[in-house]
Amino acid sequence: MGVKAIVTGHSRGLGAAIVDTLLARAIPVLGLARHCHPSSDPRLSQHTLDLANPQALAEWLAGSHLKDFLADASQALLINNAGQVQPIAPVGQQSAAEIIQAVSLNVTAPLLLSNAFVAACPHCADRRLLHVSSGAARHAYPGWSVYCASKSALDRHAQALAEENQPGVRVVSLAPGVVDTDMQADIRASALENFPLRHRFDALKAEGRLSSPHDTAWQLVDALLHPGFGEVVLADVRQH
Repeated sequence: MGVKAIVTGHSRGLGAAIVDTLLARAIPVLGLARHCHPSSDPRLSQHTLDLANPQALAEWLAGSHLKDFLADASQALLINNAGQVQPIAPVGQQSAAEIIQAVSLNVTAPLLLSNAFVAACPHCADRRLLHVSSGAARHAYPGWSVYCASKSALDRHAQALAEENQPGVRVVSLAPGVVDTDMQADIRASALENFPLRHRFDALKAEGRLSSPHDTAWQLVDALLHPGFGEVVLADVRQH
């Protein structure tokens, strides 16, 4: 019996760095994403899955994958990391397909996984859920209405779960700061008329003030494994 972790969006960016950090601490990981992480570590199990497809995810969750993976765990961790910032555009100019995909990936998938995760391991005395949130959950950005709304949904979901006070279940929605990932590249590539605050993110990159995925992953995992995890439900790594 030991610690086991499930990570979504584990194949690149912050998700890949989280996997590397967990494996470095000898924690077995189940990764869920459309692509595979390059690691050949035998402690990493991977399933290729489009998390933005609710039907495909629900069908996968209806199987025994989670239950089998967590069967011998005494402490179980779920890190809902997968997400997307698109569509970046004012209301009235957003792609309907991108709205559907963003809500499916950023909201529906974490809610489905959280429900299935808690149900899959009732034998675990310590079940921890970490939503990777964003400053956009707590501050409005013009052009990011869908992203802001979806990340705010994770914050409120975490607060509601905490209010349920289920034995052994702890949850935190944690903003990771501004991390140097492909998502940030997407933001800097957006048109100013779609995202008028782009200059702030251009400056962070130009001035070397973006956090590295590696450093942020270590902070996230430290927070996840800390004895006080769950005492503050809405958190930010920049406040630690």
